[in-house]
Amino acid sequence: MSAENPARHGSASPAGSRSPSPTSAQDILTLRALVNTKEAGVIIGKQGKNVADLREQVHVRAGVSKVTPGVHERVLTVSGSVESVAKAYTQIITQLVTSSPHPIPISSSSTRHTSIRLLISHNLMGTIIGRSGLKIKTIQELSGARMVASKEMLPQSTERVVEVQGSPEAIGRAIEEIGKCLLEDWERGAGTVPFYPGAGTGEERPSFRRSTNGYPSAPTGSRRSNGDMVRRGSSPPSPHSPSTQQQPTNLRTQNISIPSDMVGCIIGRNGSKITEIRRLSGSKISIAKMPHDDTNERMFTIVGTPEANEKALFLLYNQLESEKERRVGREQQQQESQE
Repeated sequence: MSAENPARHGSASPAGSRSPSPTSAQDILTLRALVNTKEAGVIIGKQGKNVADLREQVHVRAGVSKVTPGVHERVLTVSGSVESVAKAYTQIITQLVTSSPHPIPISSSSTRHTSIRLLISHNLMGTIIGRSGLKIKTIQELSGARMVASKEMLPQSTERVVEVQGSPEAIGRAIEEIGKCLLEDWERGAGTVPFYPGAGTGEERPSFRRSTNGYPSAPTGSRRSNGDMVRRGSSPPSPHSPSTQQQPTNLRTQNISIPSDMVGCIIGRNGSKITEIRRLSGSKISIAKMPHDDTNERMFTIVGTPEANEKALFLLYNQLESEKERRVGREQQQQESQE
């Protein structure tokens, strides 16, 4: 499962995977998880009974994303207090375990261990892992669950998967601890680009356009955007297009932190890379000259429409991933030459 940027409700990024603003229900956590289509059916229940019961019994907002043709995963989103979200996930996982062909009684000593894949903002991973992995170790010890964090961001997003393994109760305890961490450091999740199944899996890549409810809209074969983004190889907006006649009025400001030793690869020689990202996204991007705290990270401030900012974030993180791959390749070559 995955969790949309587990952060506060009402986050600057419309998708559930972003952290909300401090002025709107500061204690509300929105956590998303990836489930397969069969699990989604169990969670929803006949005529929506299971998910309706969950909302009423645990006092959370919960739902599963719509089916995308040819894609076998969907996104479960749960919002509420940290305790309620943890309780809801415990109940959901218990349901999934007992609905399997040969369920083992949850109360037995041989409780079946299962797992769930949470979607966590790349910027918030440090909050969960902690210095030298101390935080994630503590969460595992307190909950009795095992946690495995993916190293790579999911396609066309700035989210990573944290798989939580164990009994339903242990996973619930881990989720509660994770939720506390996310709310304490929610600002770091601002600007997260959420993952949704099907992104980047085919030749026709989904657009970054968002629907009015804040969640990414379904991929479109025509690859049309909102008029704020121009992709490589796509036609520029026509002269009479609204985007060229009207100045955007819905400008947003988003901040992300980038490790200082990676800033150079984003700026590029003589500023070539950052200039290209600004041009392709349409956002204004400024970079702090010095690290903002002892994490040795520098702040990037992005100003533009929500769609333009999302495109900028995607391009920035793409550049980071390319640099990481280049460095890993270089290290491997050095090791091979020494051998």
